[in-house]
Amino acid sequence: MAQPGLKRAAIILAAGMGTRMKSSLPKVMHKVAHRPMVDWSVALAREAGCDPIICVLSPNAPTTIEHIEATLGKDAIAIQSPAQGTGDAVRCAESKLAGFDGEVVVLYGDSPLIPLSAISDLFDALATGASVGVLGFEAADPGAYGRLIVSEDGGLDRIVEAKDATPDELAVTFCNSGVMAGRSDAMFRHLSKVTNNNAKGEFYLTDVVGIARAAGERVVAVACNEADVLGVNSRVELAEAEAAFQYRRRLELLMDGVTMADPSSVYLAYDTQIENDVTLEPGVVFGPGVSIESGATIRAFSHLEGCHVGPGAIIGPFARLRPGAILGEDVRIGNFVEVKNVTMGAGAKANHLAYLGDGSVGAGSNIGAGTIFCNYDGYNKARTEIGTGSFVGSNSALVAPVQIGDGAYVGSGSVITTSVPDNALSVGRGKQRNIDGWATSFRAKQEAKKDGE
Repeated sequence: MAQPGLKRAAIILAAGMGTRMKSSLPKVMHKVAHRPMVDWSVALAREAGCDPIICVLSPNAPTTIEHIEATLGKDAIAIQSPAQGTGDAVRCAESKLAGFDGEVVVLYGDSPLIPLSAISDLFDALATGASVGVLGFEAADPGAYGRLIVSEDGGLDRIVEAKDATPDELAVTFCNSGVMAGRSDAMFRHLSKVTNNNAKGEFYLTDVVGIARAAGERVVAVACNEADVLGVNSRVELAEAEAAFQYRRRLELLMDGVTMADPSSVYLAYDTQIENDVTLEPGVVFGPGVSIESGATIRAFSHLEGCHVGPGAIIGPFARLRPGAILGEDVRIGNFVEVKNVTMGAGAKANHLAYLGDGSVGAGSNIGAGTIFCNYDGYNKARTEIGTGSFVGSNSALVAPVQIGDGAYVGSGSVITTSVPDNALSVGRGKQRNIDGWATSFRAKQEAKKDGE
């Protein structure tokens, strides 16, 4: 719990280029659950009540710089050049926090899964009188992680890098996540004493712990789960982070009353919102911006993005809902139907093989198989408006802009280019002509040709 009146700031270290990603895209811009990893840290800082938020970036990553400018503004960017370690990166942000008096947390742009509870626990530890707190975890395989050495009084005595550790210290499984918080005055005062007198010639943020202890200040370590602080440095670890998010989010939804027969086959976005008593069949994929109300069913192998599904609606199988699709109560969208930027009223149906793009469908209307909203002329989009209780026959093309009135009918196979009044029937197709005996004559001619070959 934050101390009353005490401000919080966040410094997000995101200057690493991530050469192991083998990508032209900076590491922190790679996505987990459709969200750039750096945005996960920005969102976490905001949830923790941090303002300002400073991102330390590389001058060689214009994509990241442009993204953070659009997200937080130019004043939120500190440039680290050259890269000289984590301690140097935090010091690059110091001028951006001139005059700030409060608590500062150091986060990382490549650690997308840290929960708010872990950062809250870290800030709570500062409220007990510690000047610095470090987030740690019990590692299943400590390997090359820095070890957190806790003293008899329960305080954090020091952080020992694996390569410098004694055999007894290597046996410690409580490891450093890199996330650190402290009072701003203490943090930067201790950082000013950090040197680069080490094999790599870098300034290490971890040295702050020893400097604070030497000054007689209390330093604490706060524990979280190892999966919470997973860092991403390669495509393999990116896939691991994605899998960890998906597992966590699926479990939350199941606990909240969502039915999934095969949870491992359902893929969710970072902001997917699903109410209780929704059923998700296998193979459903969510892009960003989807909300689903209670009682809806999303059938197998459907893809949803930027849409809203009302209560009791049934979607799919093999349906695609694109941005702007807003479906009311008990709407039916069937197999191989695509809906984009269309509002559908309660009980409206499009059960087979249709494209509905840019428009609206009134309550209780039925859209026949093979219907197409012809919404694009090569330059501009136009809308198709269908009233309540209307019926559009199979294999119809509605050439926008066009309106179909309340209770109107469109005959199957029609091409509709002008509006249809309420309760009218519109048929827009070539007149059928039957030629008696034509097939008999045609077959006779073809057989004669064959015999003559």
